[in-house]
Amino acid sequence: MSGHSKWATTKRHKAAVDAKRGKIFSVIGKEITLAARDGGGNPEFNARLRTNILKAKGANMPAENIDRAIKKGTGELPGFTIEELTYEGYAPGGIGVIVEVTTDNKNRSASAVRSVFTKAGGSLAGPGALAFNFHKKGQFLIAADKTDEDTLMMAVLDAGAEDIKTEEDHFEILCPMNAFDNVSQALEKENIQPDDASLAWIPSSLIPIKDPDAVKKTLRLIEALDDLEDVQNVYANYDIDDSLLE
Repeated sequence: MSGHSKWATTKRHKAAVDAKRGKIFSVIGKEITLAARDGGGNPEFNARLRTNILKAKGANMPAENIDRAIKKGTGELPGFTIEELTYEGYAPGGIGVIVEVTTDNKNRSASAVRSVFTKAGGSLAGPGALAFNFHKKGQFLIAADKTDEDTLMMAVLDAGAEDIKTEEDHFEILCPMNAFDNVSQALEKENIQPDDASLAWIPSSLIPIKDPDAVKKTLRLIEALDDLEDVQNVYANYDIDDSLLE
């Protein structure tokens, strides 16, 4: 989804952290597991893992949960297998949606995702049907009260950031996937803690939604997908005016 919409989603997650603490811990735990699996269990040498550990601590995730998630990724806890899956589909009105899932039961996940699309009046699409409309990039979202634009530019441009967007209440940094670690480390050196940092599907163009009823249907689908146990992230190429988003 657009940077602004992702920021709105991040703020909603923070507001609902107590009500959805189990889901929050599950999502962050899986992110830690995947980071440890792909880059090792030592956060000193794994910027993605280090970033997610900070995110976990910010959500008050217990230390034993963090340790267990790391050990799952490094294989120290036997009998644990996790798969990463990506589903593509359409919300009502033709809005493209990409759903990232991490699961130990892909049949369960596929059934749950398909059910949400069907009930919301959307539809699943085949692999690659709309991924060409998105680009996988590193994305960092930072509240505006944590830094200023000049400091941010000085910190991350030499590290490989390709775009910095300044919004009223936050900054969005985009970078190639292979520059994610460098940008993360550059932010750490300046003691700037992102509110969200991930490898995200960024739409190449956005589809405006101006009808209030269509906005409600689209957001209900996105939020229903986001509430599923195995869903890590949901991205969509919609553009909704602030007044309608509220």
